[in-house]
Amino acid sequence: MAMRKRSGSGSKRQHKGKLIPIYESLFKGEDLTSGHPNFWNEVFLIKPIVPHIENEILKMSAEQLSTCKNNLNALVCHSIDTLIDEHPFRVVYALQTLAAVIQSIYKKASQNECDFNLVDVLIGLKDAEERMTTLMQHCNTFLLGEYPDSLKALCLKLLLIIVTGTDNLSQNSLLEYVMVNGVFESLIQLLRETTLRNRHGHDAVLLLTLLVNYRKYESTNSYIVKLSILDDELALNGYSQVISGSLMEFCRLFVQQKAEVQASWLSSLTSMVGSMFVGEEEAKTQQVRANNALLLALYEATHLNRNFVTTLAFTKSDTSAPPSPNNTLGPNAVAPGSQPPDVIAQPFNLLAIFLQYCSIVMQAIKTEAILNNVKLCFLILSCIAEDQYANNLMHDANLAFRVQLHRMPMYHRKIQDKVAPTQPLAATLLDLLVEFITSHMMKKFPLELYHQCIGVLQRLLCYQKRCGVRLGYQWKELWTALFNLLKFLTTHEAHLVKKMNIFPLAIQIVNILNLFITYGDTFLSLPSSYDELFYEIIRMRLIFTNLNAMAWLASESLSTPTEQQILAIIIQNYDTLALKLQDNLDQYERYSEKPNHTTFFEEMVTGIIIDTRASINLNALDTQAILQELSNIS
Repeated sequence: MAMRKRSGSGSKRQHKGKLIPIYESLFKGEDLTSGHPNFWNEVFLIKPIVPHIENEILKMSAEQLSTCKNNLNALVCHSIDTLIDEHPFRVVYALQTLAAVIQSIYKKASQNECDFNLVDVLIGLKDAEERMTTLMQHCNTFLLGEYPDSLKALCLKLLLIIVTGTDNLSQNSLLEYVMVNGVFESLIQLLRETTLRNRHGHDAVLLLTLLVNYRKYESTNSYIVKLSILDDELALNGYSQVISGSLMEFCRLFVQQKAEVQASWLSSLTSMVGSMFVGEEEAKTQQVRANNALLLALYEATHLNRNFVTTLAFTKSDTSAPPSPNNTLGPNAVAPGSQPPDVIAQPFNLLAIFLQYCSIVMQAIKTEAILNNVKLCFLILSCIAEDQYANNLMHDANLAFRVQLHRMPMYHRKIQDKVAPTQPLAATLLDLLVEFITSHMMKKFPLELYHQCIGVLQRLLCYQKRCGVRLGYQWKELWTALFNLLKFLTTHEAHLVKKMNIFPLAIQIVNILNLFITYGDTFLSLPSSYDELFYEIIRMRLIFTNLNAMAWLASESLSTPTEQQILAIIIQNYDTLALKLQDNLDQYERYSEKPNHTTFFEEMVTGIIIDTRASINLNALDTQAILQELSNIS
């Protein structure tokens, strides 16, 4: 055994020693094929040395790059041609070489040390269209055919290298050839089949999401068109399950970390307001940022495809979960000495998991990365809340789920989460909105997120009013949250008004209350709820008096009113609470990505590209596993 091991190691060193001078000569522009007609066949019989390829390309000057351009073109073109070779070694090594060269050229371009045409240096402008068409045909063949999973994975990695080559997706000249010679159907096929989805689903969804965002505001994007009309139920469910699986794993990790912290002596340190995860701030940010790609995938599908909405409530059960002892306890009770039930082990769907995810990331918005993640969550919720069919599902009393929402630790209340009741998802969404409103009244006020939050609330209420849906819900909790938010705005107006315009938000909140007053009898679940609303408004009348005073002072450009001015406003509003009947309370401006959020999504896509590119490591690729699988098939 030892002899064989030494022999194998020596063979590897011998091959490595043979390749290095070949690479050095090749990248110097020397002609290595003269007198060696089988040169390329022999090169692809040896495993490529990825780090050396990268080092040779990165250290080139502009002049050296120009000198070896023909050799680079030949290397790329022969790599593509070798993908149809009958010898499995050549196919795998050619694909790995191709990926390494393209990745290295992109890195060279990003250094900005020398200006060059990436397509010309890689393939040559004359042959680019033909060669890239051939490459995409081979990729589709590998992805759709009876090939090893590891080879499919390498093929997807190559596509990701091309798609994430530049920070600005729309300036990626090589990507244009991928758009013309599409892989949409191949990626969809990977999502349809369970085994393929489990292995390649994440990369497939990631590729689809990035390709959908290529020049989406500049020209017609075929991937947008195809995704918007996709009605393949298996593929849409597969797409949904990739996202829900990732978000569910994040929720599991959070619950596990939270339990470990509460059981340790560190619990006293981590119960401070705003603490969410165990670890440093950077680790928290990375945990959340890692979900951006699949959240963007969820957004694109929800925003573009009406058929995708049906998958939001597609229920999947974890049959391995132990039965709950509900026969001996009340519906929301917890057995003494036991933990609350693991809601993730209950039957779940994508929307339920997404709401739980939102409740976690909304707890501590301390960095811009987390704030952007939460904003994306609210934009997804806005698209869902606008959709008639999604609202039908969320308000259906027969589709009730137990979704554990996590609450932010605050000084004035217990940290422990409430036991989740079984209720329609619309009620859970309202709980989430109430929790966000309640827990983010702070000096560093997230105004835009509050606008998004109130916008989602307005869409839900407009649906209920329009369809006469009487959702069984404790509305007092929502009203109290809205009153407290108005109180916060009026109390801290002097501080907030220096940094932001809080009046549009105040108007949004007042319009919500006017909606309840004007139309509440058509959708509130109990007659007593309507009476309770008026009682709460009268009880909180001072808030509205102060709000009116604040608006009057702003209109008069006064910051320090006299005592007589304050008394005049109070007397004017004391005898009667004059909430005027307003028109179009049950109307809202429909969500539009362009032009309101184009910059946000461009920056989000750039961040995903940078993170994805950093995660691709060709050097760690197990080529032996691929070759073994190929040998087994042959």
